[in-house]
Amino acid sequence: MTNTPDAPDALLSAEIPPPVTALDLPALRRRIQAVLITSQILGGLGIAIGVALAAVLAKDVSGTEALSGLASTATVAGPALLAMPLAALMSNRGRRAGLVLAYLVGALGACVVVLGAVVDSFPLLLLGLVGFGAGSSANLAARFAAADLAEPERRARAISTVVWATTIGAVLGPNIAAPAGRSVAGLGIPATAGPFVWAAGVFLLAAALMAVLLRPDPLLTARALAGPADREEADGRSLRAGMRAVRESSRARLALVTVAASHTAMVSIMSMTPVALSHHGAGIELIGLVISGHIAGMYAFSPVMGWLSDRLGRLSVIGLAVGLLSVAALLAGTAGPSHGRTAVGLFVLGLGWSAGLVSGSALLTDSVPQAARAAVQGLSDFTMNTAAGIGGLMAGLVVAEAGYGWLNVVGACLLLPMAALAVRGAVRRA
Repeated sequence: MTNTPDAPDALLSAEIPPPVTALDLPALRRRIQAVLITSQILGGLGIAIGVALAAVLAKDVSGTEALSGLASTATVAGPALLAMPLAALMSNRGRRAGLVLAYLVGALGACVVVLGAVVDSFPLLLLGLVGFGAGSSANLAARFAAADLAEPERRARAISTVVWATTIGAVLGPNIAAPAGRSVAGLGIPATAGPFVWAAGVFLLAAALMAVLLRPDPLLTARALAGPADREEADGRSLRAGMRAVRESSRARLALVTVAASHTAMVSIMSMTPVALSHHGAGIELIGLVISGHIAGMYAFSPVMGWLSDRLGRLSVIGLAVGLLSVAALLAGTAGPSHGRTAVGLFVLGLGWSAGLVSGSALLTDSVPQAARAAVQGLSDFTMNTAAGIGGLMAGLVVAEAGYGWLNVVGACLLLPMAALAVRGAVRRA
Protein backbone atom coordinates (compact mmCIF):
# COMPACT_ATOMS: atom_id res chain seq x y z
CA MET A 1 0.00 0.00 0.00
CA THR A 2 1.57 3.32 -1.06
CA ASN A 3 1.46 6.84 0.20
CA THR A 4 0.39 8.41 -3.02
CA PRO A 5 -1.91 7.56 -5.91
CA ASP A 6 -0.68 6.32 -9.27
CA ALA A 7 -0.65 9.83 -10.75
CA PRO A 8 2.88 11.23 -10.47
CA ASP A 9 3.09 13.40 -7.36
CA ALA A 10 0.06 15.57 -8.08
CA LEU A 11 -0.05 18.20 -5.38
CA LEU A 12 -3.77 18.05 -4.90
CA SER A 13 -4.25 14.32 -5.18
CA ALA A 14 -5.77 12.23 -2.45
CA GLU A 15 -3.48 9.80 -0.71
CA ILE A 16 -4.04 6.39 0.76
CA PRO A 17 -2.66 6.62 4.30
CA PRO A 18 -0.26 3.87 5.29
CA PRO A 19 -1.13 1.61 8.22
CA VAL A 20 -0.52 3.47 11.49
CA THR A 21 -0.30 1.68 14.83
CA ALA A 22 -0.86 3.06 18.30
CA LEU A 23 2.92 3.06 18.77
CA ASP A 24 3.38 5.28 15.70
CA LEU A 25 0.83 7.89 16.74
CA PRO A 26 2.81 9.99 19.27
CA ALA A 27 5.68 10.58 16.83
CA LEU A 28 3.25 11.21 13.96
CA ARG A 29 1.32 13.75 16.03
CA ARG A 30 4.53 15.64 16.87
CA ARG A 31 5.67 15.68 13.25
CA ILE A 32 2.30 16.81 11.88
CA GLN A 33 2.08 19.53 14.50
CA ALA A 34 5.59 20.77 13.70
CA VAL A 35 4.72 21.01 10.00
CA LEU A 36 1.47 22.84 10.78
CA ILE A 37 3.21 25.27 13.14
CA THR A 38 5.79 26.10 10.47
CA SER A 39 3.11 26.65 7.83
CA GLN A 40 1.15 28.78 10.30
CA ILE A 41 4.16 31.04 10.82
CA LEU A 42 4.65 31.39 7.06
CA GLY A 43 0.93 31.94 6.40
CA GLY A 44 0.65 34.53 9.16
CA LEU A 45 3.73 36.27 7.79
CA GLY A 46 2.35 36.33 4.24
CA ILE A 47 -0.98 37.80 5.32
CA ALA A 48 0.58 40.35 7.70
CA ILE A 49 3.10 41.60 5.13
CA GLY A 50 0.32 42.46 2.69
CA VAL A 51 -2.38 43.62 5.10
CA ALA A 52 0.01 46.19 6.58
CA LEU A 53 -0.25 48.34 3.43
CA ALA A 54 -3.45 47.05 1.76
CA ALA A 55 -5.55 50.11 2.66
CA VAL A 56 -2.77 52.51 1.62
CA LEU A 57 -2.36 50.73 -1.72
CA ALA A 58 -6.14 50.84 -2.27
CA LYS A 59 -6.12 54.58 -1.58
CA ASP A 60 -3.24 55.16 -4.00
CA VAL A 61 -4.85 53.18 -6.82
CA SER A 62 -8.42 54.45 -6.31
CA GLY A 63 -7.33 58.01 -5.63
CA THR A 64 -9.66 58.43 -2.65
CA GLU A 65 -9.72 57.47 1.02
CA ALA A 66 -13.44 56.72 0.73
CA LEU A 67 -12.69 53.50 -1.15
CA SER A 68 -9.64 52.41 0.87
CA GLY A 69 -11.86 50.60 3.39
CA LEU A 70 -12.88 48.18 0.64
CA ALA A 71 -9.42 46.62 0.92
CA SER A 72 -10.20 45.07 4.31
CA THR A 73 -13.64 44.02 3.10
CA ALA A 74 -12.08 42.23 0.13
CA THR A 75 -9.55 40.38 2.28
CA VAL A 76 -12.34 39.21 4.62
CA ALA A 77 -14.49 38.15 1.66
CA GLY A 78 -11.74 35.86 0.36
CA PRO A 79 -11.81 33.25 3.14
CA ALA A 80 -15.61 33.37 3.25
CA LEU A 81 -15.84 32.58 -0.48
CA LEU A 82 -13.23 29.81 -0.31
CA ALA A 83 -14.43 28.17 2.92
CA MET A 84 -17.08 25.84 1.47
CA PRO A 85 -15.19 24.74 -1.68
CA LEU A 86 -12.17 24.14 0.53
CA ALA A 87 -14.27 22.05 2.92
CA ALA A 88 -15.59 19.97 0.04
CA LEU A 89 -12.07 19.38 -1.27
CA MET A 90 -10.71 18.38 2.14
CA SER A 91 -13.68 16.11 2.80
CA ASN A 92 -12.87 14.16 -0.34
CA ARG A 93 -9.07 14.45 -0.63
CA GLY A 94 -7.78 15.36 2.82
CA ARG A 95 -6.20 18.34 4.55
CA ARG A 96 -3.08 18.47 2.39
CA ALA A 97 -5.00 19.12 -0.82
CA GLY A 98 -7.05 21.89 0.78
CA LEU A 99 -4.13 23.63 2.47
CA VAL A 100 -2.01 23.57 -0.68
CA LEU A 101 -4.88 24.99 -2.73
CA ALA A 102 -5.57 27.79 -0.23
CA TYR A 103 -1.95 28.90 -0.22
CA LEU A 104 -1.79 28.78 -4.02
CA VAL A 105 -4.93 30.91 -4.29
CA GLY A 106 -3.36 33.38 -1.84
CA ALA A 107 -0.17 33.53 -3.94
CA LEU A 108 -2.16 34.05 -7.14
CA GLY A 109 -4.22 36.76 -5.48
CA ALA A 110 -1.06 38.56 -4.34
CA CYS A 111 0.24 38.50 -7.93
CA VAL A 112 -3.06 39.97 -9.18
CA VAL A 113 -2.78 42.72 -6.55
CA VAL A 114 0.66 43.63 -7.91
CA LEU A 115 -0.69 43.61 -11.47
CA GLY A 116 -3.60 45.84 -10.44
CA ALA A 117 -1.17 48.29 -8.85
CA VAL A 118 1.10 48.33 -11.91
CA VAL A 119 -1.74 48.97 -14.41
CA ASP A 120 -3.55 51.26 -11.92
CA SER A 121 -6.79 49.21 -11.98
CA PHE A 122 -8.84 49.39 -8.78
CA PRO A 123 -11.28 46.55 -9.74
CA LEU A 124 -8.32 44.29 -10.53
CA LEU A 125 -6.72 45.27 -7.23
CA LEU A 126 -9.88 44.33 -5.29
CA LEU A 127 -10.11 41.01 -7.13
CA GLY A 128 -6.53 40.29 -6.17
CA LEU A 129 -7.19 41.20 -2.54
CA VAL A 130 -10.08 38.71 -2.44
CA GLY A 131 -7.72 35.96 -3.61
CA PHE A 132 -4.95 37.17 -1.31
CA GLY A 133 -7.33 37.10 1.67
CA ALA A 134 -8.32 33.56 0.72
CA GLY A 135 -4.79 32.54 1.69
CA SER A 136 -5.79 33.00 5.33
CA SER A 137 -8.23 30.11 4.84
CA ALA A 138 -5.22 27.83 5.12
CA ASN A 139 -4.33 29.26 8.52
CA LEU A 140 -7.91 28.77 9.71
CA ALA A 141 -8.10 25.21 8.40
CA ALA A 142 -4.74 24.32 9.95
CA ARG A 143 -6.20 24.49 13.46
CA PHE A 144 -8.61 21.69 12.57
CA ALA A 145 -5.84 19.67 10.94
CA ALA A 146 -4.03 19.80 14.29
CA ALA A 147 -7.11 18.28 15.94
CA ASP A 148 -7.47 15.36 13.51
CA LEU A 149 -5.03 13.04 15.29
CA ALA A 150 -5.04 14.64 18.74
CA GLU A 151 -6.35 12.72 21.74
CA PRO A 152 -9.83 14.04 22.69
CA GLU A 153 -8.55 15.19 26.09
CA ARG A 154 -5.76 17.22 24.42
CA ARG A 155 -7.64 18.40 21.35
CA ALA A 156 -8.06 22.02 22.46
CA ARG A 157 -4.34 22.27 23.28
CA ALA A 158 -3.44 20.95 19.84
CA ILE A 159 -5.69 23.58 18.23
CA SER A 160 -4.39 26.39 20.43
CA THR A 161 -0.72 25.59 19.76
CA VAL A 162 -1.24 25.98 16.02
CA VAL A 163 -3.26 29.19 16.56
CA TRP A 164 -0.45 30.52 18.77
CA ALA A 165 2.12 30.03 15.99
CA THR A 166 0.35 32.74 13.98
CA THR A 167 1.71 35.25 16.52
CA ILE A 168 5.21 34.98 15.08
CA GLY A 169 4.22 35.76 11.51
CA ALA A 170 1.67 38.41 12.55
CA VAL A 171 4.32 40.30 14.54
CA LEU A 172 7.08 40.00 11.94
CA GLY A 173 4.93 40.80 8.90
CA PRO A 174 4.32 44.55 9.39
CA ASN A 175 8.02 45.06 10.18
CA ILE A 176 9.01 43.45 6.86
CA ALA A 177 6.58 45.56 4.82
CA ALA A 178 8.97 48.52 4.52
CA PRO A 179 12.00 46.57 3.19
CA ALA A 180 9.64 44.62 0.93
CA GLY A 181 8.49 47.92 -0.56
CA ARG A 182 12.07 49.10 -1.11
CA SER A 183 13.03 45.81 -2.74
CA VAL A 184 10.94 46.51 -5.87
CA ALA A 185 12.48 49.91 -6.55
CA GLY A 186 13.37 50.21 -10.24
CA LEU A 187 11.12 47.32 -11.29
CA GLY A 188 8.13 49.47 -12.22
CA ILE A 189 6.18 48.19 -9.21
CA PRO A 190 4.83 50.73 -6.68
CA ALA A 191 6.53 50.46 -3.29
CA THR A 192 3.16 49.85 -1.61
CA ALA A 193 2.74 46.74 -3.81
CA GLY A 194 6.17 45.37 -2.91
CA PRO A 195 4.88 43.54 0.20
CA PHE A 196 2.52 41.54 -2.01
CA VAL A 197 5.44 40.33 -4.12
CA TRP A 198 7.00 38.95 -0.95
CA ALA A 199 3.66 37.59 0.26
CA ALA A 200 3.28 35.60 -2.97
CA GLY A 201 6.68 34.03 -2.39
CA VAL A 202 5.87 33.18 1.23
CA PHE A 203 2.56 31.58 0.24
CA LEU A 204 4.29 29.49 -2.43
CA LEU A 205 6.83 28.34 0.14
CA ALA A 206 4.02 27.37 2.53
CA ALA A 207 2.23 25.47 -0.26
CA ALA A 208 5.41 23.53 -1.08
CA LEU A 209 5.92 22.74 2.60
CA MET A 210 2.40 21.32 2.88
CA ALA A 211 2.68 19.33 -0.35
CA VAL A 212 5.97 17.70 0.61
CA LEU A 213 5.82 17.26 4.38
CA LEU A 214 2.16 16.90 5.40
CA ARG A 215 2.25 13.13 4.83
CA PRO A 216 0.45 11.01 5.73
CA ASP A 217 -2.56 13.27 5.56
CA PRO A 218 -3.89 13.77 9.13
CA LEU A 219 -7.58 13.72 8.19
CA LEU A 220 -7.32 10.63 6.01
CA THR A 221 -5.21 8.90 8.65
CA ALA A 222 -7.76 9.73 11.36
CA ARG A 223 -10.49 8.20 9.20
CA ALA A 224 -8.41 5.08 8.64
CA LEU A 225 -7.92 4.74 12.41
CA ALA A 226 -11.61 5.27 13.22
CA GLY A 227 -13.58 2.33 14.55
CA PRO A 228 -16.13 0.60 12.31
CA ALA A 229 -18.99 2.52 13.93
CA ASP A 230 -17.35 5.84 13.00
CA ARG A 231 -16.58 4.97 9.38
CA GLU A 232 -19.19 6.55 7.12
CA GLU A 233 -19.63 6.12 3.40
CA ALA A 234 -18.60 8.92 1.01
CA ASP A 235 -22.02 10.59 1.16
CA GLY A 236 -21.50 11.07 4.92
CA ARG A 237 -18.68 13.47 4.06
CA SER A 238 -20.75 15.81 1.89
CA LEU A 239 -21.53 19.40 2.82
CA ARG A 240 -25.19 18.44 3.12
CA ALA A 241 -24.23 15.74 5.63
CA GLY A 242 -22.21 18.34 7.53
CA MET A 243 -25.19 20.68 7.77
CA ARG A 244 -27.33 17.76 8.93
CA ALA A 245 -24.77 16.92 11.61
CA VAL A 246 -24.96 20.49 12.96
CA ARG A 247 -28.77 20.44 12.98
CA GLU A 248 -28.78 17.19 14.93
CA SER A 249 -26.29 18.28 17.62
CA SER A 250 -27.07 21.08 20.07
CA ARG A 251 -23.39 21.18 21.08
CA ALA A 252 -22.34 21.64 17.45
CA ARG A 253 -24.80 24.53 17.12
CA LEU A 254 -23.37 26.11 20.26
CA ALA A 255 -19.85 25.71 18.88
CA LEU A 256 -20.83 27.28 15.56
CA VAL A 257 -22.51 30.25 17.28
CA THR A 258 -19.51 30.64 19.64
CA VAL A 259 -16.96 30.89 16.85
CA ALA A 260 -19.13 33.19 14.71
CA ALA A 261 -20.23 35.52 17.54
CA SER A 262 -16.73 35.81 19.04
CA HIS A 263 -15.19 36.58 15.66
CA THR A 264 -17.88 39.05 14.61
CA ALA A 265 -17.81 40.97 17.90
CA MET A 266 -14.01 41.15 17.75
CA VAL A 267 -13.79 42.28 14.11
CA SER A 268 -16.59 44.85 14.50
CA ILE A 269 -15.05 46.56 17.54
CA MET A 270 -11.42 46.22 16.47
CA SER A 271 -11.99 47.58 12.95
CA MET A 272 -13.33 50.91 14.23
CA THR A 273 -11.01 51.36 17.21
CA PRO A 274 -8.31 53.17 15.16
CA VAL A 275 -10.98 55.66 14.04
CA ALA A 276 -12.13 56.21 17.63
CA LEU A 277 -8.55 56.66 18.83
CA SER A 278 -7.77 59.17 16.08
CA HIS A 279 -10.87 61.18 17.01
CA HIS A 280 -9.39 61.51 20.51
CA GLY A 281 -5.99 62.67 19.26
CA ALA A 282 -4.04 59.42 19.07
CA GLY A 283 -1.24 59.30 16.51
CA ILE A 284 -0.29 56.47 14.17
CA GLU A 285 2.36 55.14 16.58
CA LEU A 286 -0.08 54.88 19.48
CA ILE A 287 -2.75 53.29 17.30
CA GLY A 288 -0.17 50.76 16.15
CA LEU A 289 0.73 49.90 19.75
CA VAL A 290 -2.92 49.39 20.67
CA ILE A 291 -3.51 47.08 17.72
CA SER A 292 -0.28 45.20 18.49
CA GLY A 293 -1.50 44.63 22.04
CA HIS A 294 -4.80 43.40 20.65
CA ILE A 295 -3.03 40.91 18.35
CA ALA A 296 -0.95 39.70 21.30
CA GLY A 297 -4.17 39.04 23.20
CA MET A 298 -5.59 37.12 20.24
CA TYR A 299 -2.72 34.71 19.69
CA ALA A 300 -0.07 34.76 22.41
CA PHE A 301 -2.33 33.32 25.12
CA SER A 302 -4.17 30.75 23.01
CA PRO A 303 -2.22 27.83 24.62
CA VAL A 304 -3.64 28.95 27.97
CA MET A 305 -7.14 28.85 26.50
CA GLY A 306 -6.46 25.39 25.08
CA TRP A 307 -5.22 24.10 28.43
CA LEU A 308 -8.24 25.56 30.23
CA SER A 309 -10.61 24.12 27.65
CA ASP A 310 -9.16 20.63 28.08
CA ARG A 311 -8.97 20.82 31.89
CA LEU A 312 -12.16 22.71 32.76
CA GLY A 313 -14.29 21.79 29.76
CA ARG A 314 -15.39 23.55 26.58
CA LEU A 315 -18.50 25.11 28.15
CA SER A 316 -16.49 26.74 30.94
CA VAL A 317 -14.15 28.45 28.49
CA ILE A 318 -17.07 29.51 26.28
CA GLY A 319 -18.46 31.20 29.42
CA LEU A 320 -15.04 32.80 29.94
CA ALA A 321 -15.13 34.07 26.35
CA VAL A 322 -18.53 35.70 26.93
CA GLY A 323 -17.20 37.36 30.10
CA LEU A 324 -13.98 38.61 28.52
CA LEU A 325 -15.66 39.96 25.39
CA SER A 326 -18.30 41.72 27.50
CA VAL A 327 -15.67 43.32 29.73
CA ALA A 328 -13.74 44.39 26.63
CA ALA A 329 -16.83 46.06 25.16
CA LEU A 330 -17.43 47.84 28.48
CA LEU A 331 -13.84 49.08 28.76
CA ALA A 332 -13.47 50.20 25.15
CA GLY A 333 -16.99 51.61 24.87
CA THR A 334 -16.61 53.82 27.95
CA ALA A 335 -12.94 54.78 27.41
CA GLY A 336 -13.60 58.09 25.71
CA PRO A 337 -10.30 60.04 25.57
CA SER A 338 -8.50 57.49 27.81
CA HIS A 339 -6.13 55.78 25.41
CA GLY A 340 -4.87 53.45 28.14
CA ARG A 341 -8.39 52.19 28.86
CA THR A 342 -8.96 51.60 25.16
CA ALA A 343 -5.69 49.65 24.94
CA VAL A 344 -6.70 47.43 27.87
CA GLY A 345 -10.13 46.91 26.31
CA LEU A 346 -8.60 45.83 22.99
CA PHE A 347 -6.18 43.46 24.73
CA VAL A 348 -9.06 41.83 26.62
CA LEU A 349 -11.03 41.72 23.35
CA GLY A 350 -8.21 39.63 21.87
CA LEU A 351 -8.24 37.29 24.88
CA GLY A 352 -12.00 36.81 24.55
CA TRP A 353 -11.67 36.01 20.85
CA SER A 354 -8.96 33.45 21.62
CA ALA A 355 -11.12 31.77 24.27
CA GLY A 356 -14.10 31.62 21.93
CA LEU A 357 -12.18 30.38 18.89
CA VAL A 358 -10.23 27.65 20.70
CA SER A 359 -13.07 26.30 22.83
CA GLY A 360 -15.62 26.59 20.02
CA SER A 361 -13.35 24.85 17.50
CA ALA A 362 -12.63 22.01 19.94
CA LEU A 363 -16.31 21.59 20.83
CA LEU A 364 -17.26 21.55 17.14
CA THR A 365 -14.75 18.78 16.45
CA ASP A 366 -15.97 16.83 19.49
CA SER A 367 -19.63 17.08 18.56
CA VAL A 368 -19.88 15.66 15.03
CA PRO A 369 -19.02 12.27 13.47
CA GLN A 370 -15.54 11.78 12.04
CA ALA A 371 -16.79 11.64 8.44
CA ALA A 372 -18.63 14.97 8.70
CA ARG A 373 -15.93 16.94 10.50
CA ALA A 374 -14.21 18.56 7.52
CA ALA A 375 -17.55 19.70 6.07
CA VAL A 376 -18.76 21.05 9.42
CA GLN A 377 -15.46 22.82 10.03
CA GLY A 378 -15.70 24.45 6.60
CA LEU A 379 -19.24 25.56 7.41
CA SER A 380 -17.89 27.09 10.63
CA ASP A 381 -15.22 29.09 8.79
CA PHE A 382 -17.74 30.22 6.17
CA THR A 383 -20.17 31.36 8.87
CA MET A 384 -17.59 33.20 10.95
CA ASN A 385 -16.04 35.03 8.00
CA THR A 386 -19.36 35.95 6.42
CA ALA A 387 -20.72 37.23 9.73
CA ALA A 388 -17.51 39.16 10.41
CA GLY A 389 -17.61 40.71 6.93
CA ILE A 390 -21.15 41.94 7.51
CA GLY A 391 -20.19 43.07 11.01
CA GLY A 392 -17.24 45.05 9.71
CA LEU A 393 -19.41 46.83 7.15
CA MET A 394 -22.13 47.61 9.68
CA ALA A 395 -19.61 48.80 12.27
CA GLY A 396 -18.79 51.88 10.21
CA LEU A 397 -22.46 52.75 9.87
CA VAL A 398 -23.08 52.35 13.61
CA VAL A 399 -20.12 54.57 14.48
CA ALA A 400 -21.16 57.20 11.92
CA GLU A 401 -24.75 57.32 13.20
CA ALA A 402 -24.44 56.61 16.93
CA GLY A 403 -20.76 56.58 17.93
CA TYR A 404 -18.08 54.13 19.02
CA GLY A 405 -19.67 53.57 22.43
CA TRP A 406 -22.87 52.24 20.87
CA LEU A 407 -20.84 49.99 18.59
CA ASN A 408 -19.51 48.28 21.71
CA VAL A 409 -23.05 47.89 23.01
CA VAL A 410 -24.04 46.20 19.75
CA GLY A 411 -20.93 44.01 19.96
CA ALA A 412 -21.90 42.89 23.47
CA CYS A 413 -25.45 42.12 22.27
CA LEU A 414 -24.01 39.76 19.65
CA LEU A 415 -22.86 37.56 22.55
CA LEU A 416 -26.39 36.99 23.91
CA PRO A 417 -27.22 33.93 21.72
CA MET A 418 -23.83 32.44 22.57
CA ALA A 419 -24.40 32.97 26.31
CA ALA A 420 -27.96 31.59 26.16
CA LEU A 421 -26.90 28.42 24.34
CA ALA A 422 -23.96 27.91 26.73
CA VAL A 423 -26.23 28.20 29.78
CA ARG A 424 -28.72 25.83 28.16
CA GLY A 425 -25.94 23.33 27.47
CA ALA A 426 -24.66 23.57 31.06
CA VAL A 427 -28.17 22.99 32.44
CA ARG A 428 -28.63 19.92 30.25
CA ARG A 429 -25.34 18.44 31.48
CA ALA A 430 -26.15 19.11 35.14
